[in-house]
Amino acid sequence: MGSHYNRSGPTDPIRPLEQARALDPSFYLGRAAHEFDQNNILATNWQIVAPAALVENSGDHVVREIGGKPILIVRNAQGRLNGFYNVCRHRAGPIALCDGKGAKRLRCAYHGWIYDLDGQLKITPQMDGAEGFDIAGIRLAPIEVAEWCGMVFARAGTAGPSFDDFIADIAPFCAPDHIRQMRYSHSRTYPVAANWKVYADNYLEGYHVPVVHDGLNALIDYSNYTIELSQWASVQRSPMNDAKIYGMGEALYVLAYPNTMLNILPGRMQTNRIIATGPDSCEVEFSYYYLPGEDARADEDDAFSSEVQDEDAMICERVQKGLASGAYTPGRLSPAQESALWHFHNLLRSAYGADREPHDR
Repeated sequence: MGSHYNRSGPTDPIRPLEQARALDPSFYLGRAAHEFDQNNILATNWQIVAPAALVENSGDHVVREIGGKPILIVRNAQGRLNGFYNVCRHRAGPIALCDGKGAKRLRCAYHGWIYDLDGQLKITPQMDGAEGFDIAGIRLAPIEVAEWCGMVFARAGTAGPSFDDFIADIAPFCAPDHIRQMRYSHSRTYPVAANWKVYADNYLEGYHVPVVHDGLNALIDYSNYTIELSQWASVQRSPMNDAKIYGMGEALYVLAYPNTMLNILPGRMQTNRIIATGPDSCEVEFSYYYLPGEDARADEDDAFSSEVQDEDAMICERVQKGLASGAYTPGRLSPAQESALWHFHNLLRSAYGADREPHDR
């Protein structure tokens, strides 16, 4: 039946949207819940890890974490992306300490063991006298990696769908012909003092926008906000009604389970990845992409996004405190405004085994 998160407290069954309640607060609290999320949800599912522009040429590489596990993505001499755990097979040292360009080989930063760009061990300094030691059978441990529309995706496990099935599920929401023309501009990382799921929950509904985001609310047509669901993703759609920052058109807010977001706006896109850094903390990686000629107002765009992010970080921090207060029991969801949240919570409930009675866990 797989691994389930064994928590104390009531069961948290999957219900129809019209009867649904929010996720039980115990899922947002404590080290056990955090470690389960890292190992069984965040590490093992597909997510954006970098713009493809950062690994454009042979030897270009990026260093990231997936579910707390260190990973390395590198472009080999034939132009193929390789993904590995950033862990030397000698004594677990890091192969790379930071992003880099044009490396001819991968050299462990601890004891200098050298691997080629396909992960094969090639040189081992001062290993003379180690009986039966044969480098031919030693390679870096691989992870899955894929490239799509100028973005690099990876996962360190196989809990969810294949990449082809994952992309086929989310692509109808994403206007791929449009975003394929965009070019990477820059990235930012924002800390948030809340569990990663609190941030995802907040992203998944526009219900709070008129209350929390005065500036954003002035740009979107909240009265025509709509939500669509697929197996692994949701999209929130809203017409834009102000040309000053984002232009006229439609805003698409896509969440691909579990922690990848695509904010697709007229002439531009922001990608977000939520990184769980603790039971009550996370970081959100933002990367900005633009159609050719549309990046002239990137500084203004960045400033406005930071304003919205600060507002989201503020409310998420307060929600985290509310979840931990002991005064909260799960409230009812709005069928009109929180169907994407309900969808996300049900994917989590299935991962936790919370759709089963206790004796089935």
